[in-house]
Amino acid sequence: MNNPIYLDYAASTPVAPEVADLMRQHLTLDGTFGNPASRSHVYGWQAEEAVEAARVQVAEVINADPREIIWTSGATESNNLAIKGLLGRAERTGRRHIITSSIEHKAVLDCAAYLQTLNFEVTYLPPDEVGRMPLDRLREAIRADTLLVSLMQVNNELGVINDIDAIADLCREAGVLSHTDAAQGFGKMKIDVKASGVDLMSISGHKIYGPKGVGALFVRRAEGLKLDPLIHGGGHELGMRSGTLPTHQLVGLGAASQMMADELSLEWPRIEALRQRFEGHLRQIPGCHVHSADRDRLPHIINVGFDGVQGETLMLALNSLALSSGSACNSAAVEPSHVLLGIGLPRALADASLRFSFGRFTDEDQIDQAAAVLSHTISQLRR
Repeated sequence: MNNPIYLDYAASTPVAPEVADLMRQHLTLDGTFGNPASRSHVYGWQAEEAVEAARVQVAEVINADPREIIWTSGATESNNLAIKGLLGRAERTGRRHIITSSIEHKAVLDCAAYLQTLNFEVTYLPPDEVGRMPLDRLREAIRADTLLVSLMQVNNELGVINDIDAIADLCREAGVLSHTDAAQGFGKMKIDVKASGVDLMSISGHKIYGPKGVGALFVRRAEGLKLDPLIHGGGHELGMRSGTLPTHQLVGLGAASQMMADELSLEWPRIEALRQRFEGHLRQIPGCHVHSADRDRLPHIINVGFDGVQGETLMLALNSLALSSGSACNSAAVEPSHVLLGIGLPRALADASLRFSFGRFTDEDQIDQAAAVLSHTISQLRR
């Protein structure tokens, strides 16, 4: 039996072979296996050197100071640290109002809901009809007691790109901290934190052909910003994230980050061409709707709905394709995507929508095969 065609790169990517090879060099006795915090022998010194080299690689991708990169276990932890880590600041300043959008990743929405149990007030702003946050809407929501605005850079289900630079500028003018979940955009589009002014940015390893279980949080030093740790014990990462650092994973994240930066100028147009090819096939299917097609999108993600089919039935029938009906974190949910409902799609269309996401190993043959399978399956289900 052949493996399904993998079109779920927004959920996770395979570790790049060159990244895996480098990681193996930091696992065993004949490699750099020591504890990076061990300062009394060469094994620790070598591990620390490898970790700090990876920190530089991640920082360079977003034009940050390496000291602004805090290691975490992934974007979910980074989001938690960025939001919950401001509890102390809220107590000191009396600011207990948070702004986010109704279509954020659950890692942000659940953090916001948690803060509501601590008597924070959260404003969940609706996006426009394609999933972007209008600046005027955000400006009107900011109050004197607003502590933080958290809006994702690239929506993980639609691929729609928020203008994070403009959002950060607006927040800075109002004296409000800004955070963005950049799990989908990091490594796939140009990011310059010095130019944007964003205060906090979440990064994931497994979205860019690095290992799972590792990520980072950019924390701007210029503002003297210090977060309260979620994990105590050892005072690692400037006191913001304790725990023995996994050298091999961090080396993998650093190498993957550099690889993505090196390939960006070629990979973006290649993926863009694949998406256009796929959309050309989709236009031949009656009753097909490409969501958010009229705005700037990351070319890696396309979300499509189909008239006259039931979503769960469609997913089960497409067993030769590996894709999703939304975020991987919600892939087992029976309910339609909160993102698609949040941009105003009818429930039936939201339920019959699929997310296709392309990556480094996607090629034209896979695109053509996937489109043919999709067209045939929908035709059969509509009979």
